[in-house]
Parts: sequence; structure tokens; C-alpha cells
Amino acid sequence: MNILFFLKPKVETAFIYDYHTLRQALEIMEYHKYSSIPIISKEGKYIGTITEGDLLWGLKRRNLLNLRDAEGISIMKVERRLDYRPVRAKSDIEDLIGRAMEQNFVPVVDDQDNFIGIITRKDIIGYCYNRLKEIQK
Repeated sequence: MNILFFLKPKVETAFIYDYHTLRQALEIMEYHKYSSIPIISKEGKYIGTITEGDLLWGLKRRNLLNLRDAEGISIMKVERRLDYRPVRAKSDIEDLIGRAMEQNFVPVVDDQDNFIGIITRKDIIGYCYNRLKEIQK
């Protein structure tokens, strides 16, 4: 099965750029109510994922209690615990399910490592659930 069937394209996906500040990342995540979000470069390459925990620990390590102080800190200076591993657009459903077991969403990149969107764990579970229902009929 073609995994692009599940793809939420980049234009419909919230993400931050590698040149954003810590404050901008906080505000984008708050607005969209996400606990993790992809980071991409200005050129559109997938860089990694940042989580609320990464941001919280970044604020704590810098002893920042004022958001104005977070305006001068590049998001790339914030240590990330782990990055969500992407899949290629040509990957199969097994690769997707394996990643979704460890991640809230799976970033998808093309052959040039350009970020093209995400596939959510919810969509993958929904697909698996529907397949199970079909088999049980």
C-alpha cells in the first residue's frame, strides 16, 4: 500500500523553521496545541522534532522565567532529547507502523530529504482497525 494515502501534506502541517526562536516555537506549539512539532530548514529539509519537554528543559537550563528572554535564543540551541525518525515517501506500511509505535507522528521526506508532511499515529491506528474489522467479517 502506498503510504502517501495517509499523508497530511506540509501545507496542512504545523512546523517550525530552524531559524525560529525559542519563544516562536513555544507560541506555534501553543497555538496548534501540539506536544511535538517538526523542525525544517529554510530550504525545506527535515531537521528533527522538538517537544514540549525539550522546550521546558531548555528554559530551565537557561533559568528563563521571562518569555522576552526567549526571543533571543535560536531553537537550534535547544537540546532535543530525541528526533522523530522520518520515512521516505516510497516506504511501505510496515516501516510506518514500526515508527508510529514510538512516535506521535511520522515525518515523511522525499528522495532529497525535503519534508513533505506527516502521517499521524491516529490515521495509522484507524487504518489497522478498519483492516481488522474487514478480516473479522
